[in-house]
Amino acid sequence: MTRSPRDRPVKILLFGRNGQVGWELQRSLAPLGEVVALDREGANGLCGNLMDAEGVSAAVRSVRPDAVVNAAAYTAVDKAESEAEQAAQINAIAPGAIAQAAAEVGAWMVHYSSDYVFDGSGSRPWREDDETGPLSVYGRTKLAGEQRIVAANPRHLVMRTSWVYAARGGNFAKTMLRLARERERLTVIADQHGAPTGADLLADVTAHAVRSLLAGSGQAGIYHVAAAGETTWNGYARFVVGKAQQAGENVKAGPDQVDPVPTSAFPTAARRPHNSRLATSRFRSTFGLVLPPWQQGVSRMLEEIL
Repeated sequence: MTRSPRDRPVKILLFGRNGQVGWELQRSLAPLGEVVALDREGANGLCGNLMDAEGVSAAVRSVRPDAVVNAAAYTAVDKAESEAEQAAQINAIAPGAIAQAAAEVGAWMVHYSSDYVFDGSGSRPWREDDETGPLSVYGRTKLAGEQRIVAANPRHLVMRTSWVYAARGGNFAKTMLRLARERERLTVIADQHGAPTGADLLADVTAHAVRSLLAGSGQAGIYHVAAAGETTWNGYARFVVGKAQQAGENVKAGPDQVDPVPTSAFPTAARRPHNSRLATSRFRSTFGLVLPPWQQGVSRMLEEIL
């Protein structure tokens, strides 16, 4: 039987508290109840290091939460090509073990996955039931994590997202701003398509979804969650430097000085999908939420960092 937040105080266990999404989740989940937030170092005798699957499973059994939210992940896409075992441990094995422990205590398992589970072909947004075909070790470990979670716990909420950014820490926009101040022209990839998605947006919709699930509404499953609209990395960069110009920033390169180049101009260890568009109608209709345009979130982030 699903436990309602009205029965008693809700308890949520969060892994990855210091990551981009995890940092925002500490804020967004707080109104739901008690949040036990762990980073890699753990706290109060609880293990938060996903390299230790038994340790994080024991943390779930000890806390006995209503929901576990896993925002920890191995995200170094190129490095994963040479650290496949570590990537698999963090992205697949440990999340599967956490989901199993969550099932044992009757808790929901909330987890974030990636557009990298697809092969990036075509031009239409990917739907949840489309055939997967990851191009990289990172993508394969994220897909394996999904599969382990689904098999281990029927109460699962897996959210595939794309192009995640936050004002806190490094991000693409900050890199573009730095380069635009240093150089008169920039070259940025123009044949990869997706939607920049704010960590704050992900955290907020997660809190709404968790509240629905704990109240007995909503549905378990895999969902696509990303900001509305689409762009390319080149379009993203042009938007960022254009906003910087409007704000009076001293940039040498404006939008017209951001030149488009193909992915092949910047060889990487891991192959990137060209099509990272995600169809989000299932998530929006199930949870009754709106996903705002990507420009809205990026503009807000730029106001914080400029």
